[in-house]
Amino acid sequence: MNIKINYKTSRLALIVVSMSSFLAAFMGSSINIALPSIGRELHMDAVSLGWVTTSFILASVVSLVPMGRLADIYGRKKVLTFGVIIYTTASFLLSFIKESSLLILLRVVQGIGSAMIFATGVAIIISVFPFAQRGRALGISVAMTYLGLSLGPVLGGLLTEYFGWRSIFLSTIPLGIAILVLILRHMKDEWAEAKGEKFDGISTVIYGLILVGIIYGFSKLPDKVGIALLVAGISGVFFFVRRQGRVRHPLLNIDLFRKSRVFAFSNLATLLNYSALFAVSFLLSLYLQYIKGFSPQSAGLTLVAMPAVQAILSPFTGRLSDRIEPRILASMGMGLNAIGLAMSIFINTNTDIEYIIGILIIMGAGFALFTSPNTNAIMSSVKQRFYGVSSAIMATMRQVGMSFSMGITMMLFSIYIGEVEITPGYYALFMNSTRIAFIIFTALCIAGIFASLSRGNTR
Repeated sequence: MNIKINYKTSRLALIVVSMSSFLAAFMGSSINIALPSIGRELHMDAVSLGWVTTSFILASVVSLVPMGRLADIYGRKKVLTFGVIIYTTASFLLSFIKESSLLILLRVVQGIGSAMIFATGVAIIISVFPFAQRGRALGISVAMTYLGLSLGPVLGGLLTEYFGWRSIFLSTIPLGIAILVLILRHMKDEWAEAKGEKFDGISTVIYGLILVGIIYGFSKLPDKVGIALLVAGISGVFFFVRRQGRVRHPLLNIDLFRKSRVFAFSNLATLLNYSALFAVSFLLSLYLQYIKGFSPQSAGLTLVAMPAVQAILSPFTGRLSDRIEPRILASMGMGLNAIGLAMSIFINTNTDIEYIIGILIIMGAGFALFTSPNTNAIMSSVKQRFYGVSSAIMATMRQVGMSFSMGITMMLFSIYIGEVEITPGYYALFMNSTRIAFIIFTALCIAGIFASLSRGNTR
């Protein structure tokens, strides 16, 4: 692969991508802390609160691969720029929301902007850094993501407690503007190795409907509507795959999966990892505030343990993946995650806070060992012209995993709690549904270990 190395461009690209990753991560973790406050003010039940998170993820996951493909064709910098504009504008509008339906709608818009950011960020880094330095660069970018996740609960808790939950959205606007200034004034290069190829709009519509059917249907289980949507979505996958094999310029090149064991199993590991772990912060945020009676600030300070460990370790694990086979590091990380999830099964109303923090530290170390090496393995297994769509596929696996994680959680809430606010009378049911969720998540993580080990060697 021929990559012209311009160190000024490389540094600037890493700064812009890292800041963009921080922006999206900070918002996600801040909102989890603010959910109980949002629920009380807007009178939202447990299932509706779940949709504040799920609507964002669903919009993002539907948009990721199309945005990655557009980035390969028309330019990754261009798509990233519009993504930051959309994300920042949505944040501004969200700070004035007074109705739950509008809140969820704007979270959808924000999810589309997020997809444009994550579909291009990793691809830009891979485009400007040589093979031997990719792990280090990815580690720094991932560390900034986890720094956002670390500061989100702390600052989000402080903002929610003293200025209200709307201040979280307002706080991200200056950073969004700063990123746009850097891109427009200083980032002169563009990356579009698939320039001139056609964008498959029909496949995009089919792809979106399939994902909505699968993810929304999953969230509605065990209702008949959920089962019907899930079956329709899964059936549509076969039609979509056949179409991608026939068109000249497919939205999603199926050969990326067929011809590369590393690419296929690394993405499967990503899916299982996030399916197992994403809802942990959501559940523990509710647990700490409802069951333990913590303030948003105190809950945020507790939850910061996991992303803080991720932020500290990710640059080192990224650098390690330049020298040690990513399969080994990523599998070790999933092993630690499985241990942390198994320990979470035993959380009850009397659990000491030190036990919770210990679990978060273990999973933080596991996440750090998994993410950068796994990303390095995926992106190093494809050709340069597929960087955008490959980055988007990886992000899609992550977001689908997040959706499944939240879908499992909301399904359990629907079965055990129902569409009611979580009040003291429902605390026992909340704890029961949380325990079952952690059992399911542990099983998924163990399956992910086998997927990670099965990928083969990158080098």
